[in-house]
Amino acid sequence: MTANAQSIIFHQYDVSPFSEKVRVVFGMKGLEWYACDQPVIMPKPELLALTGAYRKIPVMQIGADIYCDSQIIIRELERRFPSPSLMVGGDQGLGYGVGMWTDRPLFLAVVAVLFGGDWVADEAFVKDREKLMGRPFDIAAMREAAPHAHEQLRAQFDWLDSQLADGRSFLMGDAPGLIDADAYYNIAFLRWGSAAGTKVLNHMPHLLAWEQRIKALGHGKRREISRDDAIAIAHAATSITTAATDPGEPNGLKAGDRVAVSADDYGRDPVEGELVSSSAQHIAVRRHDARAGDVVVHLPRAGFVVTRLG
Repeated sequence: MTANAQSIIFHQYDVSPFSEKVRVVFGMKGLEWYACDQPVIMPKPELLALTGAYRKIPVMQIGADIYCDSQIIIRELERRFPSPSLMVGGDQGLGYGVGMWTDRPLFLAVVAVLFGGDWVADEAFVKDREKLMGRPFDIAAMREAAPHAHEQLRAQFDWLDSQLADGRSFLMGDAPGLIDADAYYNIAFLRWGSAAGTKVLNHMPHLLAWEQRIKALGHGKRREISRDDAIAIAHAATSITTAATDPGEPNGLKAGDRVAVSADDYGRDPVEGELVSSSAQHIAVRRHDARAGDVVVHLPRAGFVVTRLG
């Protein structure tokens, strides 16, 4: 079977923790998708042809619409494939807020345990992440802080174990949802990189049983696609995003404005282009690339900065 402009093309690599979050969502929804593996470190010329400047993984492509960051990827998957819904147990938006916790404080605690323990990174990886973070990647300092990181990890995982202590199958009740995907990928990443770090889970039986239930959901139906084929699909396709001005824009942004959009934490390379549409949760920017053609790049608002260009 060959991918086309309606296919989910997922730019990822297998050990990417944020890719795992989305792969779990594919499993929850039973979706078919195409894995387009990208390099772990720069350069990533095919990815940047699609995004303009956004270098982080994952990125989802459907035709000529490019979705950057797991937050906006999952929001779009829920919009396009509403059943089964990720918003379970009365959750109407809390899962996205929980994602800000699991993607930042919880994830950073996992990273500190990984690099402060038994995982060894090569020099090329360290230099790449220093450029991504915009500061030195001080492994010696992480090792010194490792005891504190283990304490922080235990405290945060204990919140999850306590949530499951009443016998529920998933964090919001009987069905898996967004909050489960938010939490699970951090444990999966910890297991991948640190045998010592996972010892903290041994005294959390509810969390361990839940972990196996999430793992059993799988990743949907995975196929493979090359980076060149993904770009060719984008070039031949036309974005389905229509121009619209949001009257609630706090700073008066409107369709047609030239803007730059960048993350506010790390990987701040700005995506520049013409604003197509926006809302409280998303912004869509049209740009052109010689290889990818005309594409519309979608990014979240929470955790991102939008600047109007002169």
